[in-house]
Amino acid sequence: MGKFAKWLGAGAGFTLGGPIGAIIGFVVGSFIDGVSVDDLKEEEQEYKGHQNEESQYVQSGDFEISLLILASIVIKSDGKIDQRELDYVRQYFVNLYGKTRANHAFKLFNGIVKREISTRQVCLQIRQYMSHSSRLQLLHFLFGIANADGSIDVSEEEAIKKIAYYLYINERDYSSIKAMFISESESSYKILEIPKTASEAEIKKAYRKMVKKYHPDKLIGLGEEHVKIGKQKFQKVQKAYDEIKKQKGF
Repeated sequence: MGKFAKWLGAGAGFTLGGPIGAIIGFVVGSFIDGVSVDDLKEEEQEYKGHQNEESQYVQSGDFEISLLILASIVIKSDGKIDQRELDYVRQYFVNLYGKTRANHAFKLFNGIVKREISTRQVCLQIRQYMSHSSRLQLLHFLFGIANADGSIDVSEEEAIKKIAYYLYINERDYSSIKAMFISESESSYKILEIPKTASEAEIKKAYRKMVKKYHPDKLIGLGEEHVKIGKQKFQKVQKAYDEIKKQKGF
């Protein structure tokens, strides 16, 4: 079956079923020679039969596939596929998983971008299985893609906002993550989800709340590689807090 089938079959769980599973089945059958969905499910069962404390790898694989599918929606939202955005996705996966695993992921991605995808259906499936912290991490990644060419197109932001809506990410969380990529006069306040008129006590309370929400340890179930990436959000919260303290003089 080859290394690709082993990578995908062992790394996936809920994403081999439902609407996402149908997309994967189409891509595998149409664009990847010598591999079938049955091969992937066989690899999945074999992996589960041998796994113990490494079960989080399956969750990591589901997150990986979800990233690829949502990324394809955002990249195609403006009617064209920008090479800079494709490069961002590839480099992100290389940094996260290493070159070999990233090559497998991009092989799948090249087929996914050719497929028409129902944003609502895939998001409902993701929402059913993923924690709120994991869904916030997905949103952070999507803003990174949209901003890969130096600006976020209106159609790209609309696509991300629709994804956030279907993933049950509220407006405050959405604006907080968006502010991490779009520099404005009140970006630091938006990241902490507070108004510019907030008192010192309110600012400190908001900071503690955001540290708890974006703490990288909440992503441990996705694997150590995602914990490292999750630190980026954590660091942006710290930077926003430091900037506000400087402005307020406390």
